[in-house]
Amino acid sequence: MMTGITFNPAQVALPNAHFVGGKLLKGEGVIPVRAPSNGRLLCHLPEAGADLVDYAVCLARDVQVRSGWATCAPRERGRVLRRWADLVEGNAVELARLETVCSTRPIAETTGWDVPFTAEGIRFFAEYSDKLGGEVAATQNDMLGFVLAEPYGVIGAIAPWNFPLVMGSWKVIPALVAGNGVVLKPSEMTPFSIVRLAELAVEAGVPAGLFNVVQGTGPITGDALARHPVCGKLTFTGSTRTGIEIMKAAAESGPKPVTLELGGKSPQIVFDDIRNVDGVADRILRAFTGNAGQVCVSGSRLIVQRAVHDLLVEKIVERAQGLVAGALEKAETRYSPIISERQATSIELAVQDSVQAGASAFLPLSRLSSSGGAFLSPCILTNVTPQTRAVKDELFGPVLTVQTFDDEAEALSLASHATYGLAAGVHTSDLGRTMRAVRNLKAGTVWVNRYGRSSDFVIPTGGYGGSGIGKDLGRQAVEANLRYKSVLMAFEG
Repeated sequence: MMTGITFNPAQVALPNAHFVGGKLLKGEGVIPVRAPSNGRLLCHLPEAGADLVDYAVCLARDVQVRSGWATCAPRERGRVLRRWADLVEGNAVELARLETVCSTRPIAETTGWDVPFTAEGIRFFAEYSDKLGGEVAATQNDMLGFVLAEPYGVIGAIAPWNFPLVMGSWKVIPALVAGNGVVLKPSEMTPFSIVRLAELAVEAGVPAGLFNVVQGTGPITGDALARHPVCGKLTFTGSTRTGIEIMKAAAESGPKPVTLELGGKSPQIVFDDIRNVDGVADRILRAFTGNAGQVCVSGSRLIVQRAVHDLLVEKIVERAQGLVAGALEKAETRYSPIISERQATSIELAVQDSVQAGASAFLPLSRLSSSGGAFLSPCILTNVTPQTRAVKDELFGPVLTVQTFDDEAEALSLASHATYGLAAGVHTSDLGRTMRAVRNLKAGTVWVNRYGRSSDFVIPTGGYGGSGIGKDLGRQAVEANLRYKSVLMAFEG
């Protein structure tokens, strides 16, 4: 694993362009891109309108057919993807710097996790290239029934800003493995690393034009991509509100299937039989302050049994007060800024509303730096109810709400959320209690005595209810990029 090395952002060449047909396409810069840790203007990004989106999608369709990508031996696709993973590792320093320069990710994190995780994800999906096909169906002896798996053709993908490289790769790689072309719109706030990833794909042998990147905002570029009639399927990670709009666009221009990983308000239940309070405190802290809480699975609702409440919260506060702001390009920085001043202000207002409604700021929210970046300190709110705004709404910031319970039934009741069901955590040494909680929690992922993703790519991720439809990761991610044809054949004509 690499370690972060301090660098000079001014010396990083920014691929400020679309990537279509294997080439960088420059355009008039209209969207400002800023560095979150200091607010510095990096460049102005071009925006793809409907015409460029149409060109990128139609090109991906044509290349998908002409290149034989969908019809070649599946293991050949796997070989290309493995070469791609090697190139990602070989260009890791450049990719990490491109990720850090415009995102909320410190260089220590992009070198130590984001880039290696992306490379390993490519290798995982490459192994699935010849593992998912059709199946033979049971029927009468003079007939053969079977199911064929086929690619959709072109997948339209829209990725978020919080983990640009990782989340972008989750959209692209399973689609390519399944034989599709892809047109990806990254966030306009974090546009650079995915362009370099696409360049490396072509270098590895992915046909030029099969994987295209179009830059722009959601209302213009994203909407044009979602509504394009050639896109056979859409995949999106972001807010629940935007996911609903994408579902509407898919219905109005198809209809077409969608994979949506949306918002979350994930509970962490801590029972008083935990054996290592310090370890749980470390886990809770990471779960709501990692990337400054800008994680869809952020464990932002602590539900703790009354007997252990005081000690656990005291230890979390002690650790939270040790987090410090810093320039993301410095090797020692570990704590992230909020992506924008607008987002920081939104978090502050939500906390203010919660306090005015009766919540207590056990650890108040404050600004950590005057560098021009929007660094917010970790905040812990107590005396909250299920109606408190910080409990109901996804704040996407380093805010932890704390509720207490007396028995298991009360804990599970508090963990339930009217809208979200993305993830949950359970911390206990009782196996029976663990299994009852796992069975009863309405969430797409449940972590027990740990919290957060690891390199277990075989385990899918996705939510219940307002947290989304479908899965990223696992074989389910590849299957979601395939459509199935039923065939029933008589032996004699």
